[in-house]
Amino acid sequence: MNLDKLKTTDGIDVEGKRVIVRADLNVPVRDGKVTDATRLERLLPGINALANRGAKVIVISHFGRPKNGPEADLSLKPVAEMMQRLLGRPVAFGGDSIGAEAASAVGKLKNGDVALLENLRFHKGEEKNDPAFAGELAKLGDIFVGDAFSCAHRAHASTEGLTHFLPSYAGPLLMEEINALRTALEKPQRPTAAVVGGAKVSTKIPVLTNLVAKVDSLIIGGGMANTFLQALGVAVGKSLAEPEFHATARDIMAAAKQKGCEIVLPVDAVVAREFKEGAASEVVAIDSVPADAMILDVGPKSVARTSELLDRTKTLLWNGPLGAFEIAPFGEGTFALARAAAQLTKAGKLVSVAGGGDTVAALNSAGVADDFTYVSTAGGAFLEWLEGRELPGVAALAR
Repeated sequence: MNLDKLKTTDGIDVEGKRVIVRADLNVPVRDGKVTDATRLERLLPGINALANRGAKVIVISHFGRPKNGPEADLSLKPVAEMMQRLLGRPVAFGGDSIGAEAASAVGKLKNGDVALLENLRFHKGEEKNDPAFAGELAKLGDIFVGDAFSCAHRAHASTEGLTHFLPSYAGPLLMEEINALRTALEKPQRPTAAVVGGAKVSTKIPVLTNLVAKVDSLIIGGGMANTFLQALGVAVGKSLAEPEFHATARDIMAAAKQKGCEIVLPVDAVVAREFKEGAASEVVAIDSVPADAMILDVGPKSVARTSELLDRTKTLLWNGPLGAFEIAPFGEGTFALARAAAQLTKAGKLVSVAGGGDTVAALNSAGVADDFTYVSTAGGAFLEWLEGRELPGVAALAR
């Protein structure tokens, strides 16, 4: 996947051209209203730029997981209404993504107009990457712009299939995401560090294996850290851990040593006997976890140690929380380290790139998401990139 081959529409004459933009409009909708428009807001500058250059912009997206064809509560119509409000220009809605209804909506567009077509997944051909379905989509446009990095790990008709039919370009949001990840992983300022947290080692083995070869320090937190500690002979009481992955943890630590990557594990922890809001808790050294207690967050010494490490770091990649941040008081470790990273970023001393659903939620809870260099809203695609895997939707655009 030669990312240097990715082309954008900059410098391309799009006036009067029908430009199909694959977006990710999988936004939360309740009672027919969009409740969080963050994804829309990030997409709209690119849509506006094309429309201002005289393109006829046709936005396509999936929405949710319809089982058997169209479902009223999975229609993109409410999203079209919100898009129109945010764009400040009319957004036509096509009642289907292919066929007569879609063609009619597209046919009425004048230069600078925008249309949103109905949920792609109402057709089984979308997820099957059916060439016939991709061909029907392609009939609606002259140019294709892939601008949904969060869907690029899926080889679907609208992410990979369309590129076989139309001249294809990378959208500004997709380029922003790729450039941020390349900055953190391929061309970073050193020293580099990664924070990898979350509940289970089993879900992040490829990420950890790839990162030990890429970064100078790997800070492991969350339930994952308990498995590593156990593998080193540390008793973790009743904490969440995966004893069946001790050998894997030891292999990762051995690989890290060979590559010169420092593995950073907690030196103290916040423990409790109950996993509930406001449960009585205490801070203990990591080798003194009571047999009847659970580790639910990293302790202040661990935060101080990792904050000092960040002071010496130039590039930080973050995926996953350090503790059970959703339940007070077990988010303090994650929030404190996030604030330290944000402060260094604002001071121009650190490039910080974060991503993954829980990570974004944790940074929002800490109030620092806007202070990181880049925060990715992509879940699966972000993880697969960290694993070093080729993303079909990006590879197709780079072809």
